[in-house]
Amino acid sequence: MNLIDLHEDFAYSSMYSDVIEDTEQSNIKILKNFDNVIIFSAIFPHINVWNNRSEKLTLLYGNKTKATAPLFDVLKEQVKFYLYLESKGLVNIVRDKINSGINFLLSLEGTDVLTDPYDLYLLKELNVLSVGITWNYDTKFGSSCMSKKDYGLTEDGEELIRIANKIGIIIDLAHSSKRTLMDAATVSNKPLIVSHANAMRLKKHPRNLDDEEIEAIVKTDGVIGITAIVETLPEDSIKGIIDNINYIGESYGWRYVALGTDFLGIEKVPKGFENIIKVGDLNMDHKEIFWENAMRVIKTNLNV
Repeated sequence: MNLIDLHEDFAYSSMYSDVIEDTEQSNIKILKNFDNVIIFSAIFPHINVWNNRSEKLTLLYGNKTKATAPLFDVLKEQVKFYLYLESKGLVNIVRDKINSGINFLLSLEGTDVLTDPYDLYLLKELNVLSVGITWNYDTKFGSSCMSKKDYGLTEDGEELIRIANKIGIIIDLAHSSKRTLMDAATVSNKPLIVSHANAMRLKKHPRNLDDEEIEAIVKTDGVIGITAIVETLPEDSIKGIIDNINYIGESYGWRYVALGTDFLGIEKVPKGFENIIKVGDLNMDHKEIFWENAMRVIKTNLNV
């Protein structure tokens, strides 16, 4: 079986666990069970902190939640970790082609550590080929889905997308506000992704997409990665994932559905979907959601 997962947090999880063999949701050893796999391997350049922002997140989520602080040095260390995995022959980092076996496509989650849009040229040299406009915080490029004031995509954000389209970097709208997503869909001339989110129609949650947002991604010929984040599912089970896949596929077309588990970035997993091998239990007739749909977007953006 071939698989593309649009979001897994290998680097961040590696700071606490052995992601080569021991982590339960996903690890290098588990991924060897697939014929070919592409993991959008997140770079999440943050450290945990406790401050006023933590109190805000705690109120939002209903349980004690740490905030994070972005640091460029953490970005460098996480890139070096992925290069280490490649140097050991464990993965292939995607550059200008897709290899057989385990491929990691490096993906920056949020633009918090960037100074200006032209930092994308530096990221390209580091083989970072996917960039999310925001994480849970507003940036100089766009507002987050957690923002109380949705100002959308900024002028710098528009320039960021134009550069990304030009040099071959995929733009990811996961965590973005509605206006940011809608603005990005207007600016971009390449397919967009929402790497890990679900449908607002099935579960009301700030991280989910309403029908207008889904349609905007579809019009760019992009894909939406259905995710295993329990809080975003209509029920805490593999059925909640299947329901989201079916909703988007049946309502908007199977061409636009993919997977973005968020494994290694979540503490709780849906019942029956405890690790990446469980994608085989989805039993979908539309096998394109596992590979072809996301591959189309990769090829169009990266010219691989």
